[in-house]
Amino acid sequence: MPNYRPNSTGKCPHCLTSVRFEFVPVETSSSSFQTISTIYISAPHQKDKEVEKVTLTTAACPECGGLILTVEPRDNSFGVSQLGNEYIIWPLRSARPIPKEVPEHIRGDYEEAALVLNLSTKASAALSRRCLQAVLREEGKATQRNLLDQIEAVIPKLPSHISDSIDAIRNIGNFAAHPTKSETSGEIIEVEPGEAEWNLEVLDMLFDFYYVQPTKAREKKKALDEKLVSAGKPPMKS
Repeated sequence: MPNYRPNSTGKCPHCLTSVRFEFVPVETSSSSFQTISTIYISAPHQKDKEVEKVTLTTAACPECGGLILTVEPRDNSFGVSQLGNEYIIWPLRSARPIPKEVPEHIRGDYEEAALVLNLSTKASAALSRRCLQAVLREEGKATQRNLLDQIEAVIPKLPSHISDSIDAIRNIGNFAAHPTKSETSGEIIEVEPGEAEWNLEVLDMLFDFYYVQPTKAREKKKALDEKLVSAGKPPMKS
C-alpha cells in the first residue's frame, strides 16, 4: 500500500506526480493553526467491546497542493506502530486519467481498478488483469486463452519500452508461483508489493499505443488529405 505520511515519497492521488509529501497546518477548534500531521482518535469506552482507535494523517502534494487524508487502525501506542493498512479517505476518487479513445467496456474495468487501488490491491489487480486480457485480445490479436501466453504473443509486436514493461508484469506478479493469475485472471488472490499499480501503469502505455496514437495518426492524415485535395492534388495512399 502507498504511504502518504508527510516526508514520505509516493505518487500524488490528485495529479499522479511522484513527490515527497508535505506537512499540513491543521485548524483546531480554537481557530489557531498548528503544523501537525497526525491525530489520534479513540472511541468512547463501550461495554464488552474493545475501544476503537485510529490514526488520522494529513498531508499535501507540493506540486498541485492537493490535500490527502488517510486513516489507519492503531494499538494503544502513540507512535507510528499501526495494526492495519493505511486507507485513503480523501480524495474520494483516483485521479488517473483515461483517454477518451478507450472503449467503454475497457474503460469500466480500468476506472474501477484505479478507484479501489488504495482500498484493496487484490481487487484492483484482479480488475486490471482482466482489463489487460481484453486489450491484448482485441487490439493485440492474442488468441491464446491465458494471460501469460497472451503477453508472450504480443511482446514481439510492441515497442521495446512497452514490451519490457508488460513482460515485467509476470515477474512482479510472480506468475510462476501463482498460475491462477494467468489462467483465471479476474480472480481475487494475493498480490506482490507494487503489482496492482504496475498493472495500471502498463495499461496506460497500452492505451496510448493501441488507441491514442492511431487516432492521432488518422486525424493528421485526414487533415493532410484535405489540404492536398484543396491544392488539387490526390490524397495520400492508405
